[in-house]
Amino acid sequence: MSLNSSTLSNEENSQGPKRTTECLESLELQTPSSFPDNPLQQLQLASQEVLEKAKKSGRSKCPRCSSSRMFYCYTCFVPVETVPIKEIPTVKLPLKIDIIKHPNETDGKSTAVHAKLLAPDDVTIYTYPCIPEYEGKRHEIALVFPGPDSVSVKDIAFHLQKHTKKGVYGRDDDRCREPPLKQAKIEPKEGKHPDECISSSRSEGSQLKKIIFIDSTWNQTNKIITDERLQGLLQVELKTRKTCFWRHQKGKPDTYLSTIEAIYYFLVDYHQEILKENYNGQYDNLLFFFSFMYTLIKNAKCCAGKE
Repeated sequence: MSLNSSTLSNEENSQGPKRTTECLESLELQTPSSFPDNPLQQLQLASQEVLEKAKKSGRSKCPRCSSSRMFYCYTCFVPVETVPIKEIPTVKLPLKIDIIKHPNETDGKSTAVHAKLLAPDDVTIYTYPCIPEYEGKRHEIALVFPGPDSVSVKDIAFHLQKHTKKGVYGRDDDRCREPPLKQAKIEPKEGKHPDECISSSRSEGSQLKKIIFIDSTWNQTNKIITDERLQGLLQVELKTRKTCFWRHQKGKPDTYLSTIEAIYYFLVDYHQEILKENYNGQYDNLLFFFSFMYTLIKNAKCCAGKE
């Protein structure tokens, strides 16, 4: 579920670095909407002019580690010196996101960093075998990963409620057997009707608060997904979405998404299916870097006569 090649390295291998560079420099950057049948064309993105300028000026230093990078530093999770951070959009997410990255996943080839760059307050990246402790919180966490027991986004609430009944309060828990009169009194919050507070309290235990993604090539995911610390978590699959990733792995269905695509599409579905709100591009900027790189690759392929 990750970006499995650097933006231009494989293009250079097939056409030669000089040919690819000439193509990219000779063409004005086309917008994603200029490509036929492009699913990214409807995105409501912040201006990508800052990325276009950075592309023309070439690699730049990371302000923290001084490494030479293009657009951003994938180890420090910050834009390079030629990309002012104030010109990079920030996305506020409705959930916290944990990304578990395979140790063999090359940082420079991963789209997980896009999420950290664009939603820094809500995204945390861990490198396996470092995994947070989820015990006791399984009723409010889900793992996005395909499998025979995976559920759709719209069914998350129902299945988390089952996790709550089975896992949070066991059959022998005193809270389950406590007489109603001894249960803590629910004080109405200011400005809310008492019934609303009670309803909110009942649903609190089954409310999704965190979502986990695995950042790895598909052939390497088994080591992480079978880790005992992830067992028992509700698994969610995005079955109706198709990848736009330009280096899709051979032999895998087109519903196997890159990490940033999986995060984006999950949030769109969550917004509509769980929050029951109209989606108006609130999370589109999560694809700010992805869509730009998609365009770069498309331009290079068109110039090289591949498409």
